[in-house]
Amino acid sequence: MPRKRRPRTIRPVRPNAGIQAWYEKQLDRAVNEMHNSIMYWLQAEYRKTGIGQDANPAIMMRWALSRLTKRWQRRFDRMARSLSERFVDKSMRAGDASLRSALKRMDMTVEFQMTESMRTSHEAVVTENVNLIKSIPEHHLNQVETLVMQSVSRGRDVGFLAKQLREQHGVTKRRAAFIALDQTNKSSSVLQSQRQRDLGITQGIWKHSGAGKEPRKSHVAADGKKFDLDKGMLIDGEHIMPAQLPRCRCQWAPVIPGFE
Repeated sequence: MPRKRRPRTIRPVRPNAGIQAWYEKQLDRAVNEMHNSIMYWLQAEYRKTGIGQDANPAIMMRWALSRLTKRWQRRFDRMARSLSERFVDKSMRAGDASLRSALKRMDMTVEFQMTESMRTSHEAVVTENVNLIKSIPEHHLNQVETLVMQSVSRGRDVGFLAKQLREQHGVTKRRAAFIALDQTNKSSSVLQSQRQRDLGITQGIWKHSGAGKEPRKSHVAADGKKFDLDKGMLIDGEHIMPAQLPRCRCQWAPVIPGFE
């Protein structure tokens, strides 16, 4: 009985670290600008509440917060679409270049087309990123409002409020960094899965990253197993793709049809 030949694969197309760093830098800059604006205006308004103003301090601070919320939500809303499209375009080009290089090692030359399915995947990734960017000021300013109202109600001084605002700034910076990491991984997975299927590559071999401090046991167990790119690997009761779950850095080695 003839032995079954092992699947012929090419190297995984990995997310581009340079694009992740670029994306994180764009988000971090916007978060820093928002924080500096909030610190300036809220501290100025907070000091007014202690100068014998007739107006209720809570109402004054709420008005200030309302103005800042509208300003920064508009700012992030305006930048969301253009930044997302630039990010996804960069991710697609980098992934295509890596895939082209991997195929060339097998003496295979391909022409990449912007198919309707690729357009759909591209738009889906852009839309997800737009929504995440828009959520940054919403999450941040909701927490800022809570901190400000607590400071007003408890009679805290401006220094105490400033300390809390700086701490919240750190939380939002870390969330923005996570968005950059997570979306770099996901965009590569979504776009490359579709690109490879368009080329007739329908299966992959799961590759566990081994990078996490606390790896998912089910992802470790999936290492080396074959799965369909249009479904994903059945893991923990659901079909998922590598890098689909938060902080997952697993990849796959595309299986080249006709070599088994």
